[in-house]
Amino acid sequence: MNSKAVSVRELCKATNYDAVIIGSGPNGIAAAIVLAQKGLKVVMLEARDTIGGGCRSAELTLPGFVHDICSSIHPLGLGSPLFRQLQLENFGLEWIQPEAAYAHPLDGGHAGVVYRSIERTAETLGRDGKSYSELMGSINPDWDKVCDAALDPLNPFKMFRHPFALGLFGLKAMMPAQMMIDTYFQDDVARGLLAGVCAHAELPFTAFASASFGLVLGATAHILGWPMPAGGAQSLMNALVAKFESLGGEVVTSCPVSSLEDLPQSRFTLCDISPKQLVSIAGNKLPSGYVKQLNNYKYGPGVFKLDYALSGPIPWTATECHNAATVHLGGTMEEIAESEADCWKGKVSTKPYVLFVQNAVADPSRAPAGKHTGWAYCHVPNGSRMDMTPYIERQIERFAPGFKDLVLARHTYTPATMQQYNANYIGGDINGGAFIASQLLTRPVFRAVPYATPVKGLYLCSASTPPGGGIHGMCGYYAAHAALRGWQ
Repeated sequence: MNSKAVSVRELCKATNYDAVIIGSGPNGIAAAIVLAQKGLKVVMLEARDTIGGGCRSAELTLPGFVHDICSSIHPLGLGSPLFRQLQLENFGLEWIQPEAAYAHPLDGGHAGVVYRSIERTAETLGRDGKSYSELMGSINPDWDKVCDAALDPLNPFKMFRHPFALGLFGLKAMMPAQMMIDTYFQDDVARGLLAGVCAHAELPFTAFASASFGLVLGATAHILGWPMPAGGAQSLMNALVAKFESLGGEVVTSCPVSSLEDLPQSRFTLCDISPKQLVSIAGNKLPSGYVKQLNNYKYGPGVFKLDYALSGPIPWTATECHNAATVHLGGTMEEIAESEADCWKGKVSTKPYVLFVQNAVADPSRAPAGKHTGWAYCHVPNGSRMDMTPYIERQIERFAPGFKDLVLARHTYTPATMQQYNANYIGGDINGGAFIASQLLTRPVFRAVPYATPVKGLYLCSASTPPGGGIHGMCGYYAAHAALRGWQ
């Protein structure tokens, strides 16, 4: 990557651009690529000294241990219509598929495991295997239609084009997670397995549509797998930037933007930032009513994250967990539901749901020979200052006794340091805003074109716009197309 570090004012004096992109996360770079493909002169500005937003890797603990700072497992990255079209393998990207997508251990050494094969997965679920096969099997034949609509939720014609397939999926997806689990499953293994994946939504299990995350992410495990970029999440961003630069795009790092007035003249400015940041840098240009709506935008729970350098593989009691890159910890569905509900009540759970990733089981390049990496996070109330280390490690030890004896070094991200690392993570919210019902299609405000602001040429393209969080770049893709249409 041929990036350079200059101030915004130096850049403004030097060159005129057709488009300026603020932020180099997956959505910012997606928007930049779409505009560069149209022949526009595009510059992307990144406040930090490396590109990537929520998709970076670094040696956080010890030399030779490569950690993904935020996102790590990318089923939607592999399935993204934009990323597939870009043929990123030509720019050095390699996807690695773990043998199992994710596992969910319970006390006593039992675990549910999700493999690419629905049939193999069902075999781990006993008498609930048939129900699991029916639930996930009903989505698979219609997956392309479901995924197309999910990643373009503002296009009603896609619903009209596939009313039966999307209607059947929607009936299940709109359920509260607890209702879906109670409807389909009886035993703790299957109930816990679905609870673990539904909890990615960071919603109470009684919330409308909280089942949707479990269904979409569960289906991707069978259709696409839960892959990781070889060498770290940074590899995906490096490939995207290489594609952008091949189109004539320019990247400038160490270039924070404090005011839109400092930017070079351009047709468009697209912002891969949160609504709160947009108010900070553009509030004096925005109508007061729009600013009020942005200030009322709701952020979700924060995360408390630990990264580990480990002397060896994790000693899971349930041996099936050794082959899964992602392991959901929290016990029964009831325990996980209580933990997630606590976040929304402003309470810290002492038995938190923990999302654990062990990249080195599938990608040995992440650690020196014989060593391993691991990271774990739990959901906490937005902005929480509680040190969750003892509670997270108690949950890991519950299912992998002796884990702490393997720890060579650990690195901690609190909600506050998460926001310091990436200003988009308001209060530690890594999803760009809560996925509550009122913000599913109206992110960040209710507008016919949610990417557009009342200022001509100024657009939001972050995860705070539809379709929301995840490493897929589609927020940036649709924002760029909205900008192109707006200029015509």
